[in-house]
Amino acid sequence: MVYAIFKANITNPESLASYRDHAAAALTKHGGKVEQASTSPEALDGSPDLPQMIATLSFPDVDAARAWINDPELAPVHDMRRGAGQTEILLLV
Repeated sequence: MVYAIFKANITNPESLASYRDHAAAALTKHGGKVEQASTSPEALDGSPDLPQMIATLSFPDVDAARAWINDPELAPVHDMRRGAGQTEILLLV
């Protein structure tokens, strides 16, 4: 099992809503799922720039995570996410 951290600052809520309609199926296609999500993250230590949204994603392995982000059939779904605002996904390897 590997994990990824999704961070977002939303500027286009309509694009985010469209993304949410497709995100679960896109993750499931490659064995991924959302483990935890929050719209009110809290810093336990230090002074990080906190995003508006944060989520922990899980995948069976690194190859599955990379297949999800690089799947050409999922490019329109990833474009919806990217169109929602400034987003980052960090793979914990």
